[in-house]
Formats: sequence, structure tokens, C-alpha cells
Amino acid sequence: MAKSQRPQHRAKTSDTVTLFGRHAVEAAVRNPAREVVALWATKNAAQTLSELVARTRPELAEVLTEATPDDLSSRLSKDAVHQGLMAEVRPLPSVALARITETQGASLVVVLDQVTDPHNVGAILRSSAGFGAAALVTTDRHAPAESGALAKAASGALETVPWARVTNLARALDEMAAAGYWRIGLDGAADQVLAEVDLGDRLALVLGAEGKGLRAGTAKHCDALTRLPITAAVESLNVSNAAAVALYELKGRSG
Repeated sequence: MAKSQRPQHRAKTSDTVTLFGRHAVEAAVRNPAREVVALWATKNAAQTLSELVARTRPELAEVLTEATPDDLSSRLSKDAVHQGLMAEVRPLPSVALARITETQGASLVVVLDQVTDPHNVGAILRSSAGFGAAALVTTDRHAPAESGALAKAASGALETVPWARVTNLARALDEMAAAGYWRIGLDGAADQVLAEVDLGDRLALVLGAEGKGLRAGTAKHCDALTRLPITAAVESLNVSNAAAVALYELKGRSG
């Protein structure tokens, strides 16, 4: 491993993403589909990362450099917690929706309708991984690009949960219905509670952005609109919290 080389010497290009934090960087190293351009580790974190590289992708030893904590902090925003690890990577390609829908058997997919906050999308990816969701589906334009903040919030799930970016969400929902998915929209004004809805073994959980919620056009392409039984103490849950609660409910009912 090269010694104490400042990461600033390598300008991040428009087609790379800077990841930071232990879970995000280590998951990227473990993911053979992730192209890693450069790795940096502080002295305290270097041994663990070096051992991971040696076990999983030995060729990455050539791009692993030791850096100081200040070197890493200078490259990142003030609120970024790098935990001694940083990586420059190429973005992952979008997964084709057909690859998801052609999968046989039980499947739970999360669909986001113009949820744009990277922290929320990252947290939803993390919950998706935790509760066994098969994939995430978003629109291409009104969804966040890969970023360090999103990857940090995802805590490694960005590398493990397939992400399909589609041009037209209504058309994608119709394709999912044709593949046997029951589309459950989460809407705070719905009459039915999620726990009361009859479910199949192929489910698409559809969530809208905070404030706006599901767009009317998206709601029309859902088979059922449901809500979570929250108290009147709050108007609504953060979309990532709502996703976690709903995924827990659906996972529990599907066994």
C-alpha cells in the first residue's frame, strides 16, 4: 500500500462518485460489479481494509493509499463522517426492470415516486436490504444520483439491492402488474390500513415524496391504497421511516 498520499491530487471526475465511511467503502470493495478507481485509508483503518482487499479483490491493492484523517476530511463536506475510509468509484449501471420482473416466485419490490432526498433513498435502500426487498425502482430524472451521502445512509445496501431507474413510472407499474405484482400504494388519506389488505406473494410497495405524497397518476396505477395506523400526534412519518414500518409489516405477513 502506498504511504500518505493526499487524495486531493486526484480530482474527482464527473463520472465518478466519492464514497466514505466503513460500511459504504467495504461494501463497494466486496461488490465485483463496482469499478473502484482509488481507495484511501487512515493508518488505523488500513489493516482491516487491506485484509478485505486481499481476500476479495487483490487487484485493488494497487489503488489503495494511506492518508491522514485531515486528508480525507479536506476532500469531503464538513458533516461527512469518513471513519478513516474513502473511495473513488464509477457509478453502478441501472438494472433493467425486466431483470426484476422476470424473477420467479415471491418478490417484494420498493417503488419510489419522485423521492429526491439522497438520505431518504439511502435509508430506504438499507431497510430494503434488511427486510429482504428484491429491488428498488425509481424514476430516472426525479431521483437522486449516487453520492457519498446516499451510500453512507444506505450502509452498504447500495451495493446489494438492485436499483432500476425507469423513464415512465406508470408504465413500469403496469409492467410489474403484468408480471404478477400486486401494487400497494402508501397514502396517509387511504381508508384501508396496510395490515388489513389481502396480499399476494409478489408485491410492489409504492411510496411518494414527503409533502406531495403519491402523484394522482401514480395512485391510479396501484391496486390498493393503504395507510399506516399512526396517531394524531404527528401528521405523517418521514418517507424512509414509513418505508421501514411498511416493509416490516409486509415481510412479517409473507413469512
